[in-house]
Amino acid sequence: MKFQYHTIKNLLRILAVVVASTVSANVFADAATELAKKTQNPVSDLISLPFENNANFNAGPDDKVLNVMNIKPVIPVKLNDEWNLINRAIIPVISQPGVDGTPIGRKNGLGDITYQGFFSPNPKPGGVIWGVGPQIQIPTHTNSRLGNQRWAAGPNFVLLDMKGETVKGFLISQIWDVTNSTDDDISMMTLQPFYNYNFGKGWYAVSNPVITADWEADASDQWTVPIGGGIGKVTHWGKQAVNLRLAAFGNVVRPKHGSDYNIQLTMQFMFPKGK
Repeated sequence: MKFQYHTIKNLLRILAVVVASTVSANVFADAATELAKKTQNPVSDLISLPFENNANFNAGPDDKVLNVMNIKPVIPVKLNDEWNLINRAIIPVISQPGVDGTPIGRKNGLGDITYQGFFSPNPKPGGVIWGVGPQIQIPTHTNSRLGNQRWAAGPNFVLLDMKGETVKGFLISQIWDVTNSTDDDISMMTLQPFYNYNFGKGWYAVSNPVITADWEADASDQWTVPIGGGIGKVTHWGKQAVNLRLAAFGNVVRPKHGSDYNIQLTMQFMFPKGK
């Protein structure tokens, strides 16, 4: 009887460990999915630091690689019980190819930094999420080939919903130059529709092409329209939450010397509240 008692006791301990491990794994998986959804919401309350590398192939007159690493910190600020201000920046580090047969060589450096601010109300359960605010382009480039001397500004707006496994919506902005310079005038529209499907355990599929229209360019060179998408996963490196994503886009409409296609690799460090 004593042997049977200890055997049953040990089996119960093993069963308790298995159940606890299963529950813990399920809770972690659910948390990873919820965190993934927050990364897909441009106006969430999540502090994050994404590094988004874009390798643009067959760019320029000699079909070379134009590489742009966008560093995109996001810092939300609670204004009151009803409103938040989401502060976003896009800091481009550019490797611009040269032109064969000319003194123009490859240039590496910082491009023009863009600030985006979104005033966004606290979302209601099941409601539509939106944000609106200013976008400002600052001439921070380290070489004349990597940016424009003019300051530019305009509005930006985001609208999305989050139901079930999906996060879908769009972000749109329009900027115009607001200072004088010998550089070209600026009038640029950017539209980014996005659709995310979350499979669970932090895995998701995404399509979020960035469509641009340069209204100052010739009519045949105004539009860049990519199609494509990718896959990503939210995981942890120790206690650090990380979002990893790989995507590819082909430009079905592009300027004369625009890139044929783009491969995008993103690594995003996340800092959830209370973590």
